[in-house]
Amino acid sequence: MSIYDYKVKDIEQNEVSLDRYRGKVLLIVNTATGCGFTPQYEGLEALYKKYKDQGLEILDFPCNQFLNQAPGTDEEISSFCSLTYGTTFPRFSKIEVNGKNESPLYTFLKNQPVDEAEDEESSSFKKVLKELAQTVAGNNIKWNFTKFLVDRDGKVVARFAPTFKPEMIAPFIEKLL
Repeated sequence: MSIYDYKVKDIEQNEVSLDRYRGKVLLIVNTATGCGFTPQYEGLEALYKKYKDQGLEILDFPCNQFLNQAPGTDEEISSFCSLTYGTTFPRFSKIEVNGKNESPLYTFLKNQPVDEAEDEESSSFKKVLKELAQTVAGNNIKWNFTKFLVDRDGKVVARFAPTFKPEMIAPFIEKLL
C-alpha cells in the first residue's frame, strides 16, 4: 500500500482519494481547536502560503481523542480555523488517530519506519503525558499536532512531535521541494 491508495472524507463527508496529491510534498497533521498547540495553525498557514506554489499541501485532520480538545462539528471546526487563524489549506472530517476506530490512513502513517523528530520540549511533554496516563510508547500518536512529512513519491520521510513548531519544519520541506 502507498499513501495514494487511501481515501478520506472531507468536511462535507465527500470521499477524497489521496491520489489527488500525487507528486506533491505533504504535511499531514492531526489537529485540535482547543489545545495548547492550536496556535500552530498560524505557523502551518505561513508554511502553506510560502510553499504551496512550489508543491506543498498541508492536510489537516481534526481529532478529538486527546482530552476532547476538538469539540464541535466539522463545519464548526473549519469555521473556527478559517476565522481565527485564516487557514486555507485542505481540512478533512474529524478522525481518530489511535485505537480500534483509528483512520486507516493513520495506521499506515504510524507504521512507516521513521523516527519522531523531537525538540527540547518533547521530553518534558512526554513526562506530562505519562502523568496523564496517555500512551507514549510505541508508534501511537502522542497528542494533537503530530506531523508527518511525505515526499513527492508518497514516502513518509519524517514524523514531528507535537512540540515541533511548524517553522522548524521549513528546512525539511525545502529539501523535498
